[in-house]
Amino acid sequence: MQTRTRWFYGQAWPAWLSGAAMLLLAAGAQAATFVYVSNADSQEISVLELDRAQGQLKPVETVGVAGTVMPMVVSADKRFLYAALRSQPFRVTSFAIDGGSGRLRKLGEAPLADSMANIDLDATGRWLFAASYPGHKITINAIGKDGAVGAIQQLIPTAPNAHAIHADASNRYVLASSLGGDNLSIWRFDAEKGQLTPSDPPLVSSAPKSGPRHFAWDKAQRFFYLLNELDASLYAYAWDSARGTLRELQRTTTLPAGFAAKPWAADLHLTPDGKYLYASERTSSTISAFRVDPASGLLQPLGQTPTEKTPRGFAIDSTGRYLVVAGQESHSVSVHPIDAASGALGAPKSLAVGKNPNWIEIVDLP
Repeated sequence: MQTRTRWFYGQAWPAWLSGAAMLLLAAGAQAATFVYVSNADSQEISVLELDRAQGQLKPVETVGVAGTVMPMVVSADKRFLYAALRSQPFRVTSFAIDGGSGRLRKLGEAPLADSMANIDLDATGRWLFAASYPGHKITINAIGKDGAVGAIQQLIPTAPNAHAIHADASNRYVLASSLGGDNLSIWRFDAEKGQLTPSDPPLVSSAPKSGPRHFAWDKAQRFFYLLNELDASLYAYAWDSARGTLRELQRTTTLPAGFAAKPWAADLHLTPDGKYLYASERTSSTISAFRVDPASGLLQPLGQTPTEKTPRGFAIDSTGRYLVVAGQESHSVSVHPIDAASGALGAPKSLAVGKNPNWIEIVDLP
């Protein structure tokens, strides 16, 4: 029996495939991955496409933002990107993401209460959290039905140098780090009102002058990891999702052996499967890798990999195959392949972007 073929999107497929099946296959063939890089000193966002077959980035467009753009966050439905500007007037810019091309369309701007080191969204997408390093505060802005950020809803003074703020997966608790106060604050979150109230206990302390900076939960919400900027230490905690409490399990370091300079740790991320955790350290311009024990949450150091100069921010793609890192002083971003069996980072492929790239978001579209 001879099988007839149909040509669809340049590919020969059997004629017995239904139209719906061909559309599904076509959608998969057309799917693309985009990388957004904020460039603080050139005041622009680089929109890049990640070619997974080649493990490299390709320029799509450059979007001017008329301000020192740094932290960004993408909505869960991948329709919107938000970028905080850390120069006067302090504000957040809302963009619509084109589902086909990945390009950005500006929706508007809204005031922020200060220069914000970190922004994030709650699970409903109705609220924008922000943490101010110089202003020692955390805030909540409302987000409209059109996806644009609106007015400030709540402002809470914190210990010195608030640095990161994120909600847990349940959207019931919000945690914020205080680099100058050496603590994490824990808050109960009312998603209907967009209001934070202190949890019990309200604080978890780290070592003096450790400088809590960035943190992340594992996907199962059993473990929590905190990177400290000033001593480049990395803490592992058990997370009680019912009570909103942390119990320390481990302290380790992200510094290379023989390191004798001033630590300057920056960012951390887990692979989507939770097997590996990576952390960037700017003084040594390295990324540390750790294997995560799935039962205990404990970290096994796997060593360091040289990367872009002064690696502030990085992200891992949804397949867990690539780590994309920004070099603040190299003015470039690199794609490191991740070895699934060992967690080792391979040789990077670099691309020049704007000045002082510092934050990265990765989005799969459509």
